[in-house]
Amino acid sequence: MGQEQMKITILAVGKVKERFYRQAIEEFEKRLSRYCKLEIIEVADEKTPDGVSRAQEMQILEREGTRLSKYLKEDAWVCALAIEGKMLDSEELSKKVEQLGVGGVSHIQFVIGGSLGLCDSILKRADFKLSFSKMTFPHQLMRVILLEQIYRSYRIMMKEPYHK
Repeated sequence: MGQEQMKITILAVGKVKERFYRQAIEEFEKRLSRYCKLEIIEVADEKTPDGVSRAQEMQILEREGTRLSKYLKEDAWVCALAIEGKMLDSEELSKKVEQLGVGGVSHIQFVIGGSLGLCDSILKRADFKLSFSKMTFPHQLMRVILLEQIYRSYRIMMKEPYHK
């Protein structure tokens, strides 16, 4: 690729605590280093006690959203992970990343919310809302799944084999 490497930022609420998730993340970071400049930014999550009211949930989402918004770049193409987003297959995601690069986008930011998801202001700022499933995944696992799909996107783009 003669062009500048794409910068990909994963902006996520909360830390990945489980060692096995961290190992998977590190493996994909290593694999992706051939294709893009990857950065992972974590912001603190809010404790969500059991039985919180909708108003309390909104406050938690806003606080996490404020932390996330500090890292959103004006010139970045922002993709929020949201259950209500659009579902893409791996080929479509690969094509989208490739088209963005061809179109002059040099920085893609993927945003993963905490246990309650993402606040409206982050969803409104997003250039695209991506859904992986109607199911809810732990946000720590979501990071692994997202990294795997970004890696798969680059393999598809480069016409390199990848296990199905």
